[in-house]
Amino acid sequence: MLSCLLVLLVPRLRAVAQEAETEIIKQIPMEFFKNELYHIYNRGNNQQKIFFKPDNYIFFLKKVRRYILPYCDILSYSLMPNHFPFLIHSDERTIATKTIRNQTKNVLSEGIRLLLSSYAQAINKQNQFSGSLFQQNTKAKPIVKGGRNYDLTVFHYIHQNPYRANLVARMEDWEYSSFVDYCGKRNGDLCNKELTIKLLGLNMKTFYEDSYNQIGYDDINNIL
Repeated sequence: MLSCLLVLLVPRLRAVAQEAETEIIKQIPMEFFKNELYHIYNRGNNQQKIFFKPDNYIFFLKKVRRYILPYCDILSYSLMPNHFPFLIHSDERTIATKTIRNQTKNVLSEGIRLLLSSYAQAINKQNQFSGSLFQQNTKAKPIVKGGRNYDLTVFHYIHQNPYRANLVARMEDWEYSSFVDYCGKRNGDLCNKELTIKLLGLNMKTFYEDSYNQIGYDDINNIL
């Protein structure tokens, strides 16, 4: 009798465990359109940290290469102790869909979910945590081009994050940011720098000085 109960219960317990893992990240599916810029960001649940040691940042970026980079061009990023922002450009890859369990899902939206779920599982195991590491529903805000140059504002705002948070005295000192690549201190390839320069009209001769220009609170509120 006991053996029969175990036969019935073990598969159910395994299913419950799998559900607990996959429910770490629940998000409303995001919709993307071709040839648009998007400010993608999320933060730790209840403002908690999401990166606890240098290896965590590197581990997260490796997952970005696996789950995000195949479906869009990344223009800028900066990993902060309790949140992350990315500026991406969409193309044909971004708007593609795939069928998962008889449901049609956008490939980038699903990639973001897998990125956060797999990272959260690893960090929870590392720190012996349980529960949600990230806030639910990652934001993907389209950047409306216009007279206020919100595309450039988002680009520079992302790079200014560690500087504005007083984590470093100079932006190039924060190694978990694409600013290090754009200012020539590192030759990273996660960001499509050529496309960024073309789309945003970056002047690389004045790039360093432009990067430190003050961004007003009204402009910040409009990009978040």
